[in-house]
Amino acid sequence: MSNKEYDVIIIGGGPAGYSAGIYLARAMLKTLLIESNTVLSQLMLTDDIENYPGFPEKIKGYELTSNFKKQAESFGLEITEGLAREIKQKNTDKQKWSIITQNKSEYIAESLIAATGTKARKLGVPGEEELRGKGVSYCAVCDGAFFKDQNVAVVGGGDTAIQEALFLTRYAAKVSIIHRRDRLRAEKLLQQQAFKNEKIDFIWDSTIEKIEGDNKVENIKLKNLKSDNITDLGCKGIFIFVGFTPNTNYIKEIVKTDDSGWIITDDKMNTNIPGIFAAGDVRANTYRQIATAVGDGVTAALTCEKYISRIRGTEYI
Repeated sequence: MSNKEYDVIIIGGGPAGYSAGIYLARAMLKTLLIESNTVLSQLMLTDDIENYPGFPEKIKGYELTSNFKKQAESFGLEITEGLAREIKQKNTDKQKWSIITQNKSEYIAESLIAATGTKARKLGVPGEEELRGKGVSYCAVCDGAFFKDQNVAVVGGGDTAIQEALFLTRYAAKVSIIHRRDRLRAEKLLQQQAFKNEKIDFIWDSTIEKIEGDNKVENIKLKNLKSDNITDLGCKGIFIFVGFTPNTNYIKEIVKTDDSGWIITDDKMNTNIPGIFAAGDVRANTYRQIATAVGDGVTAALTCEKYISRIRGTEYI
C-alpha cells in the first residue's frame, strides 16, 4: 500500500474540485486532487455549454475540463487517478485523515474537500439493468453516434434531458421525449430549441413501465398517467435523464448528509466535521450549475486555507 502525506486532498475532478485546487496550489499548500478513472464528471459528459461566463461562442464540456486541469497544474497541483473507497481518521498527535482508493493506495492529509459530484439516477424498471449498454444509456454524448438514422427516446424534462435530446438529433432519425408532466422544467431557451426541432416529438404525462428487447432495446412500454393506458413505443435506444444521486458512498458514514445522501454544509462549505469540506453538486440544497460549483470550490479552498492556518497557529488577522 503506497502512502503519501499532503496538506489538503481534494476528491473529485469536476469544476468544484479543480477550482479548489487552483486556489490551494496558489496558496502554496501541498495539495493532491484525486479524480476518478471510472466515473466521469457531469461536465465531461456535457456537449455544448453556452451559459458559463467568458465563452460567448460556447465551449465543449471536455474542453472546459481540460482548461481547468491545465490551469491547476500550472500552479503545481498534483493530480492522480483513483476512486475513493474509504476515509478514516489517523491515530496521530494531530488530526489527520486517510483516504484509501480502489487500488489500495493510501493518501494522508490534514484536510479534505469532497467534490465528487453526482451520477445519473435510474428508473428502476424491468429491462433497464439487463439492457444497459445495449440501448439503455445515461449519456448521449457517449453513445449517441451508435444510433445514426434510428429512433430513440429520451426520458426527462429538465435541462439535461433537453440538452441531450438536442444533441441526439445530430444522429437519430427521430427523438421522442417522454415526460411525466404536461410541461418541461428546462430553461426557456432550451425549450424553444426543442419545440422548433423537427426531429423531436413529445409524449406527455407518461412514464416507462418496461424496457423490452432480445439482447438489445426494441420497445418501450409507456403508461399514460391520466388515462392509465399502456402503449408501445418502438425504438432502438433509450436515454434516461431523470435526476441525479450524489457520489457519497465513501464519506457518508463520516460527515452528515440528508436522507438522500447529499452532504450538508454551511455557506463556507464546512461539514459537521472540522477539516472536512464539501463543494459543488455533491452538496445538499445547491443549484447544480458549473458556475456555482466553481464558486463552491473557491469558497471551500479559502475556508480550508484558514482552517489549516488556525490549527498550525499561523493564522493571520
